[in-house]
Amino acid sequence: MTTDSTITSENQTAGTDSATEGVALAWHNIRTVLKRELLASFYSPVGYVFIVIFLLMSGFFTFMVGQFFEIGEASLSRSFFLWHPWLWLVFVPAIGMRLWAEEQRMGTIELLLTMPVHPWHAIVGKFLAAWLVVALALGLTFPIVLTVGWLGSPDYGVIFTGYLGSLLLGGTYLAVTSMTSALSRNQVVSFIISVVLCLFLILAGFEPVTNFVQQIFPDASRLVDFVAGFGVVPHFDAFQRGIVDVRDLFYFASVIGFCLFATAVILQARRA
Repeated sequence: MTTDSTITSENQTAGTDSATEGVALAWHNIRTVLKRELLASFYSPVGYVFIVIFLLMSGFFTFMVGQFFEIGEASLSRSFFLWHPWLWLVFVPAIGMRLWAEEQRMGTIELLLTMPVHPWHAIVGKFLAAWLVVALALGLTFPIVLTVGWLGSPDYGVIFTGYLGSLLLGGTYLAVTSMTSALSRNQVVSFIISVVLCLFLILAGFEPVTNFVQQIFPDASRLVDFVAGFGVVPHFDAFQRGIVDVRDLFYFASVIGFCLFATAVILQARRA
């Protein structure tokens, strides 16, 4: 009995050590791909141009189009975060369209997929690298927050949740772009398809659109509500109001997970 117990304990220990080594190896591979992609993003002017244009457009829409000073309210919900679904619609596909299309165009995707790196490690590493660029661009908008704090007494908790929602929104668009980038070696084609898909996610839950469709097809209200459930706007609006709901977190995580899974399926088909 003692011998059997000892063998069982040793097997469990060996299994735990093997799982730990597997996790460590996976993280090492992801970190390697992530570092490679980050360096590639800033070796070329694409990353810098993306960030600068996004910052300029954010300031323009906040203070000019959003009429920040005319509103007279120490809040960013109606002047800053309101435009993010539309700003990310252009800028995120622009930064993510090269993720896999560039590898296919240069012929390096075969080399990447035959290396001792699991496809999932490469997918997650590339996605996180591009998401960090998006997060950096979003974080550099902090002067807008400082301006609001200087002019009034904003609720920084609501601002934080707004930033969190915007980051998740950007990650959702990026996951869609990763999927479309794996479909085509042409970056322009990947960009156009991802913009169309992300636009559908916006319009599906955009209240003026859903109300208009319900007026035209009053008998299809259930179908409209079902399609509206796929929209990003209602889930993002909750973050703008300072509400962090598990259902909204689950929505963004589900879309990101599904698109990355679809990316893996596409790459696995190419590998086969």
